[in-house]
Formats: sequence, structure tokens, C-alpha cells
Amino acid sequence: MSTDYQQAREALGARLREMRFSAAGGRLTGTQLAQRIGWPHSKVYKLEGGRQTATEEDLRAWAEGVGQPEAFEELAARLRGFESHIRSWRRQLAAGHRPVQDGWNVEVDRSRVIHVWEEAVVPGLLQTAEYARHIFHRYARLQGSAPDTDAAVRARVQRQEWLYRGGRRLRALVWEAALHALVCPPPVLFAQLDRLAGVIGMDTVELGVVPLGAPLRIPTANGFWILDDRLVITEDWHAEMWLDDAESVTSYLRVWEALRESAVYGADAQNVISRARRALTL
Repeated sequence: MSTDYQQAREALGARLREMRFSAAGGRLTGTQLAQRIGWPHSKVYKLEGGRQTATEEDLRAWAEGVGQPEAFEELAARLRGFESHIRSWRRQLAAGHRPVQDGWNVEVDRSRVIHVWEEAVVPGLLQTAEYARHIFHRYARLQGSAPDTDAAVRARVQRQEWLYRGGRRLRALVWEAALHALVCPPPVLFAQLDRLAGVIGMDTVELGVVPLGAPLRIPTANGFWILDDRLVITEDWHAEMWLDDAESVTSYLRVWEALRESAVYGADAQNVISRARRALTL
């Protein structure tokens, strides 16, 4: 979570506390406000202390609970201003995966150099349509999102046109574990590995593979994308994080460089991919 995000969350909490102190009819204690709204009193203090992110429903209930319903729009605007950094899957996927992919396409299209690290899956820009289909299907089931897999796959494949434009550069690192992960049927993974082997040598792609037995300077941790020097996109099970402050971008570039030191390229990368193909039982 970025420092800017946390500071904004704390500032919103301070504003909520101020509203509780100036409630219509007199100052309320946290317990009194919680009773009015029907919350556990701990939630009031977590929101005021910036230890929990409010939803719009929380802010509406707070504004009404302190007798200041007209303040809801101000509170909601504050939330939208900093929530853009952390985009919960529940909200993002309400209309399915296609809108999320469209948003990614816009950002990728305006980028010239992309650094990526993936420890569990093949990077989206290098996925086959069938591999992508299985990935979307699994996440749709996990998140209970709208079943728009075909549209999401088309959007992801459309994004790959970026690889064939001059002046672009994808610097991708993949952990060998991702080459063995059966997130799809073995024949689909075999075709995906062929696709990976085929991009080695493209002038717009620099593909490094970190072998399972390679010494690591740092733990492999979560995957992330760095778009030029302006934006980092990473994700966890609950949300996707868009970090655009210079400190975060610099930090993730250091992580990428540390991981790159463990990677192999060219013929050595081809050998690791071939090893994964031979391990498959079709």
C-alpha cells in the first residue's frame, strides 16, 4: 500500500472524527455513533484511525448517523480520489473481466517499455488465447464475477498487438514454477510453452526465466508490471494496486533488477522451457 494512499485514508478518518465531534444535536462518542448505525464500535475507531478503508455505504451511514447527510458527496469524492490506487476485485469485476482488460489496454498502449515479473502464470502479453481462457475462467469462479470470458480473452489478445509495434520493449521475467503450473489442461500448457519459446529472439521481447534451482537475492513474492517509469500495477487476492508515486516505481524497479540477476536468457531459457514441456503428460 502506498504512503500516499495511507495518508489519504488517515485524512479521511480525521474528517470522519471531526464530523462525529460536530454531530447535529451534540458531540457523539464512538460507541454512541456505532449504536446509531448498527456497527461494532471497533469499526468506528478503525475508520477514524485510517486502519480500515470505508465503502461508500459506510460513508453514507456515517453522514446520516451524525445528522449531516449533505456531507456524503464530499466524503465519497475523497474516497474516489484515493481508492483509485487500490481497486478491489469486488468492485472491478462487478461488470465482468472485459472492462478491466480494456483499462489495462489503454495503459499498455501508451507505454513504450514494460517490465514484468510473474511467479505463478505466464505474463498476459505472452499468453495464448486458450491459456488466457482458463485463467479468466478460474478467476471468474473464485470472484463470482460475470461470465464474460470470451470477451475478456479477445481484449487480452488484442493487447498483444503492442508487441509488434516498433519502438516497444517488453522486459519479462518468469519463474520456472509458472511453466509447470497446471492452471489449464496439459495440452493447453504445452501450446503455451511453445508460444513462450517462440518469442525468444523477438526484437521487442526480452524474456528471462528464473530456474527453480537458481540462487535468489530476494524471495519471489507477487507478480507486478512496471509501465515506463510512471506506473506499477500489482495485485493480491482482494485487490489490484495501481501505484504511481515515484518512490514506489523506483522500489519495484529495484526488485525487478534483483530478480533479473537470477534469470537465464536465450538458449539457456529455451532449455528451461523445454524441460517443462518434457515434464508434461499429454
